[in-house]
Amino acid sequence: MRKIGGIVLFLAIGAFILINVLPNQNVSESATKKTSYEPKFRDEGDLAFISKTSGDTIQTIDIEIAETLDEKAYGMMFRKSMDESTGMLFLMGTQKQQSFWMRNTYVSLDIIYINRDFEIVSIQEKAQPLNDQSLPSTGPALYVLEVIGGYCEKYGIGAGDKIQYIQEH
Repeated sequence: MRKIGGIVLFLAIGAFILINVLPNQNVSESATKKTSYEPKFRDEGDLAFISKTSGDTIQTIDIEIAETLDEKAYGMMFRKSMDESTGMLFLMGTQKQQSFWMRNTYVSLDIIYINRDFEIVSIQEKAQPLNDQSLPSTGPALYVLEVIGGYCEKYGIGAGDKIQYIQEH
């Protein structure tokens, strides 16, 4: 009996060492990688771009709205893709010079600055992903809209055009 008890104790100590002390080298590589959370698009409204010259609708997109401090701080960070028919509208709360950056943002964006009259003040086109450079508006803005990089050029959207949006509840 004493010999069996010694073997059991030896096996228990060995198992403890294997599990808790020695590094586990048999764990698959995918299991050791940190999983990253990619936020999914939330359709919270519709936005139309309106031509400054004709007053016609240029294009429409679905929008996600960033309204709280956390939503505005997080923005488009950690998203690995973006559909051309979507955008994120930031409700800044105060009309003033605004500036965004591309920290932790993996897709190129057009950053559109819009004043209280819903007129596009300026656009930072094709902002470089993962860049901490400040990308300011050229004038006071109350709203900031982010769309996929190259969108404004593709559809001829520029300063002076307007937006119109409807927030869904």
